[in-house]
Amino acid sequence: MAENRTNYIIGSGVEGTGRNITVQNGSARIRNASRGGSSKNATSKQSERKARRESKRAGKIREPGIRVIDGRVDPIFFILVVVMLVYGLIMVFSASYIEGLTNYNDGYYFVKRQALAAVIGVIIMFFVSIFDYHILSNSKLVTFGFTVVFLLLCYTSLFGEENAGARRWIKITESLSFQTSEVMKPVLIVVTAFICVRIMEDPKRQHKGFLQKYFWLLVVLALVGVNMVLQRHISGLLIMCALWLCVVLLSGVPYKDIAVMLGIVVVGGLVVLLGYSILSGGGLDYISTRLESMSTTESGSIDDDNWQTMQSLIAMGSGGWFGLGFGESRQKYAWLPEAQNDFIISVIVEELGYVGGLVVVILFGLFIYRGFRIAKTAPDKFGSLITAGITFHIGLQAILNIGVACNAFPNTGVSLPFFSYGGSALMIQLVEMGVVLAVSRQCENI
Repeated sequence: MAENRTNYIIGSGVEGTGRNITVQNGSARIRNASRGGSSKNATSKQSERKARRESKRAGKIREPGIRVIDGRVDPIFFILVVVMLVYGLIMVFSASYIEGLTNYNDGYYFVKRQALAAVIGVIIMFFVSIFDYHILSNSKLVTFGFTVVFLLLCYTSLFGEENAGARRWIKITESLSFQTSEVMKPVLIVVTAFICVRIMEDPKRQHKGFLQKYFWLLVVLALVGVNMVLQRHISGLLIMCALWLCVVLLSGVPYKDIAVMLGIVVVGGLVVLLGYSILSGGGLDYISTRLESMSTTESGSIDDDNWQTMQSLIAMGSGGWFGLGFGESRQKYAWLPEAQNDFIISVIVEELGYVGGLVVVILFGLFIYRGFRIAKTAPDKFGSLITAGITFHIGLQAILNIGVACNAFPNTGVSLPFFSYGGSALMIQLVEMGVVLAVSRQCENI
């Protein structure tokens, strides 16, 4: 008996799909069918699997490696650095000549060491500037670099060379030592920029809770801040917090989240400071002493607490508009302590007058302007953040140093970048300049 079969396709309302109904001997079988058949189904599944693989691959962040860049560095920024470096060496020679002759029987003692550090620093600056700065965003390098410097910071806090109750230096030889907090400043800038970029560019993190999203940002600052307190380095603590805040503000993190983080930082900082002060038996009393010395200085009386600031003001007041002449400073004859270090701007004004001091201010102003121009034209967020952070670092220290010399701020022990004597600090600053120059190689229309 012949078999009767009739096929019907009933549309489902979705293009390319439907139900195939076969009527056979009065009964019906319903099976799903798709336009194009089983071969097209297989092709579609393969495409989906490929898309999933590509999506996973895209989700993984490719770690940058070492790469040499052929572009030209920003000539204006480079010239500014060189001019300040040479100006600083000349003034270190003048400010330190008497102390070198008195203590080391060599008037060139300090300037020779500073010049050697400058030569080494410039070589390193050139070397750093030829490489692609994106190597600094390699997660392994960032983790390793921060860990090493943090351990050095911890070692300094516990076993560093003690001076006036503070441990801030690691002594290598009788005449060679370095301040680990100076190394941590650029490291903190890079690490903060790295974390901020990862937060802002990772869509998955945008849906996480506040602490999950910003946990490492807060932890990094906390680790550094606690060490600054243990070293009794409150000016260093404030500078670290300012550098961290600068990078976070410019990264694009919502202001509401920044406000919450600032609240956590302030509360946590006060707890740590109070706890340390109690446990150390008033180890931070020197802060109030320095604040009180500012008002004492204004009244015109001289004591041990404000001696340095008073001699600084006398030096600058003696200079007038055009100064006493190069090498003619009187306050550097054992009157002004640390004349070649934290108070070198006082010697500059005394010898070269307000005009000489104004030149220093103008140089730093141009430096800050050009640095932020490079940051603005950087090819990506990471380059922009590290350049802005480094520029802000140098500018902030210059403002604090000059402000202290003028009694606008309490005596903080902050050096004047490129000018103050200190080989390790100078080399670190020149390495930072190498990073900025590396970013400038990839900028257009600065």
